[in-house]
Amino acid sequence: MHKDLQALAELAGKTMYERDPASQALGMTLDAIRPGYARMTMRVRRDMLNGHATCHGGYIFMLADSAFAFACNSHNFNTVGAGCTIDYLAPGREGDVLSAEAVEQALSGKTGVYDVTVRDGEGRTIALFRGKSHRVSGMVAEVLA
Repeated sequence: MHKDLQALAELAGKTMYERDPASQALGMTLDAIRPGYARMTMRVRRDMLNGHATCHGGYIFMLADSAFAFACNSHNFNTVGAGCTIDYLAPGREGDVLSAEAVEQALSGKTGVYDVTVRDGEGRTIALFRGKSHRVSGMVAEVLA
């Protein structure tokens, strides 16, 4: 991979994270980013539990959706979600550190497809998410020539 593309992905990720209070409020961290890829983690807190004492699916969805957003914006073009699905396979528990790994599957013109796998700290798959992206106008981060 070209080092300039990696540097651009890192700049886009840093810029997005700095202006993403939702991900920050949930304690998500951006652990890795490269063109078409992002990995984020989040610790399941007590206030994220549902009535079954497991992580509410909405929080798992938010983690997957955030990783998706960072992956599809890693090319530094403003990109939004156009649709997505999620399948919950196992519960997250209080104290678990969930990891969402987003991988670009296709990118053509203004549209992309991304798969996100959410796992717990033991590597167990918690959820599978597929997102479709749409590029809009503008850049994530200003790049000086």
